[in-house]
Amino acid sequence: MPQQEEIFRPYLHVATFCERVLTEKDAVNSLIRMVDRFLVPGTSEEMPPAVLQFMVYISFKSGFMRGKQKVILRPTSPTGKDLPAMEFPILFEGDDDRGPAFGFMVNWAVEEEGVFWWDLFVNEVLITRMPLRVIYQRMILPNPGI
Repeated sequence: MPQQEEIFRPYLHVATFCERVLTEKDAVNSLIRMVDRFLVPGTSEEMPPAVLQFMVYISFKSGFMRGKQKVILRPTSPTGKDLPAMEFPILFEGDDDRGPAFGFMVNWAVEEEGVFWWDLFVNEVLITRMPLRVIYQRMILPNPGI
């Protein structure tokens, strides 16, 4: 196998949205119900504002990255509007095949449907993009007067 070229950014192991992250006694993480879309139900013609609750899980392998680094998760709406970014300091301790992993809960207010792109950066270098689709499902309620 050819020698790995030295790149000074970490390797992405996992970046996903899920319902829950379980950390077992042996420090192994289990991701429960990975998702890439949410249905927002409603009765109006247009989608009303909604709050979605989910977890984001990110795991890296250090590669040649060392020390405290800044991770940024920056969502963009389907219409191209930049949404508030989230920043986290994380520590890369070395060991090429090991690295930091973390999960966190998000209560996310949405006002439109479509694909939201969540860009993941380490020190302003784009590592990956994560799509999350929001679908408005209009429900027509039966007329009780009939």
